Amino acid sequence: MAWVKFVREDIEIEVEDGISVLEAEIQAGLRPDAPCGGLGKCGKCLVKINGEVVKACQIRIGEGETCVVETLDRAGNEKILTDGFNREVVFEPGLRMAQVELEKAKTGEKRSDWQRLLDTLAETDVEVEPGQMEVDLKLAGELYGMRRDSEEWYVIYSRRRILEMRKEAGRRCLAAFDIGTTTIAGYLLDGADGRTLAVESRMNPQAQYGADVIMRANYALEHGTEALSMCVRKAVNEMLGSLAEDAGIRREDVFQVCVVGNTCMHHLFLGISPASLVHAPYTPAVSERLVLNAGDYGLAVQKRAELIMLSDIAGYVGADTCGCLLAIRQDQQEEISLMIDIGTNGEMVLGNRERMVTCSTAAGPAFEGAKIECGMRGAAGAVDHVKYEDGKWNYTTVGNKPAVGLCGSGLIDLVAGLLDAGMLDENGVLRSGQEKQGVFILVPPERGGNERGVYLTQKDLGEVQLAKAAIAAGIQMLMERLGITEDDICSVYIAGAFGNYMDPVSAGKIGLLPATLVKKVKPVGNAAGEGAKIALVNEKEMLEMDELVRKIEFVELAASADFQDHFIDELGFETGE
Repeated sequence: MAWVKFVREDIEIEVEDGISVLEAEIQAGLRPDAPCGGLGKCGKCLVKINGEVVKACQIRIGEGETCVVETLDRAGNEKILTDGFNREVVFEPGLRMAQVELEKAKTGEKRSDWQRLLDTLAETDVEVEPGQMEVDLKLAGELYGMRRDSEEWYVIYSRRRILEMRKEAGRRCLAAFDIGTTTIAGYLLDGADGRTLAVESRMNPQAQYGADVIMRANYALEHGTEALSMCVRKAVNEMLGSLAEDAGIRREDVFQVCVVGNTCMHHLFLGISPASLVHAPYTPAVSERLVLNAGDYGLAVQKRAELIMLSDIAGYVGADTCGCLLAIRQDQQEEISLMIDIGTNGEMVLGNRERMVTCSTAAGPAFEGAKIECGMRGAAGAVDHVKYEDGKWNYTTVGNKPAVGLCGSGLIDLVAGLLDAGMLDENGVLRSGQEKQGVFILVPPERGGNERGVYLTQKDLGEVQLAKAAIAAGIQMLMERLGITEDDICSVYIAGAFGNYMDPVSAGKIGLLPATLVKKVKPVGNAAGEGAKIALVNEKEMLEMDELVRKIEFVELAASADFQDHFIDELGFETGE
């Protein structure tokens, strides 16, 4: 065994000898930033040992050694998007409450106490089907004594089970979560009217095992799903506590929890092996909408509360896309529209009420800061917008703090600015005219908030080309499948944090979006989270998604020669003007 002491945090832990400092950080609960999953490629897990700055993932702790580690300042207070497209929805939730009278059995009657309760409930709610309700043996055994205590009771129930019986109406609440690869957004809703009572967000703690879903899936295959599942469940459970406290309710007042996320996040939350997602033909282990027991997944809420997992559409088109569809309802529109959720994976849906097609492109984590040397998430000090005007570079940062890195929207603006300045050619070759070849320095060290300043390298530009080409090629493939052109698309809904803050003009300039679609862009924020909320407040719409998911056509890009051709065509910056 060995010891590791983290100076800044005043934490000392015992570890097995031979593990990396990065692994020790995880064991200590520090949640280090490790986008490459500890492969030594990203350089984001830097720490200081014996006065030297090193990669935590590359330093092994020797037997009997006491390793003293100084963690470096890391970006905090990330700007996490929780607002979404607000569509008016009729309040018809799946969680219901009715006041019933517990009738005394008549002489000679053969109906059980439980059957009489269900029949009485069906008289107050025509949608209750007694034969479809689960039998709660504990509650059934208590009904006789409950009737002697009081004849009038409030029943809180769903389509499949009775969740609780109370003497008073009390509070009943719902919770929705969008578990993204990078962030988690949570919402607490009033079960009586659908109002949002509280909102909470935080970084997904799985990021310490890798920035993207492939890294996390590979980690799960090598080490099992437990570490990834437990850390995200713990985060959601902690958020439930914060939401309840903010709203002034008890955890026990939460009766339904709806979760959306991409297919890998869905599987890892449930503790399902993602093996089928990383091997051809890349299908989910399970894709149907699930209604489970929330307590079985570590959620401390009402003891019979339901956990609702919306449907996954395909291997890399997950329940988060289902949530986006619920928020936007392209399937109800006459006009053809394109929805893109730009993240580590670029999920997109094209179509209207007649026909809809979907695909997912491996955009990679460049737009979320990973694989970019000065890349970072949208935290304080991140350059979020850049303009090249009259021969001068102007920029803004999150929180108006000194610049320490580039987030996705700033990265796209900077590349567009380099095209405007003539410093970037159509093949992506950087000719900045600055002293250091292959590097463009936006913020010199002396003017920034760190020792290195903010700059863009030739390698960074290559990552941007790969990411934007994947998105652009996916759009071309969907249009070909529907047999339409850009002119036939009336609206482009951009979901996700990056899309919300991205300048559409810059996106068009670098070729991320076809130039003709730039003026049709409508940011819809965290549409996935909004869809999870809608699933709770309107059961009919949630059930309609089951049919839509079955009907929507999936376009597999991985083995398509046409996609490869489009991808190569889109790598350049020919569209920049």
